Amino acid sequence: MDLLGWIFIGLLAGAIAKLIMPGRDPGGCIVTMLLGIAGALLAGFVGRLAGFYAPGQSAGFIAAILGSVAVLALYRWFAARR
Repeated sequence: MDLLGWIFIGLLAGAIAKLIMPGRDPGGCIVTMLLGIAGALLAGFVGRLAGFYAPGQSAGFIAAILGSVAVLALYRWFAARR
């Protein structure tokens, strides 16, 4: 059930990241939402390394959005270099 929660929060965070960073993405909406899931996982991992979250605790929604924006920015940067 925990993984399903991560996926749901990541999908929402990816949609909000798309609203924060409008523009044309090479992958479209589905790739943006998958990047949102990756951003939520990144936020949880970095938060655990920084000591913000306990080992069994997931990242908050705001952190998931910030992670999604970071992953989306990296994706756009690498896609533009091609």
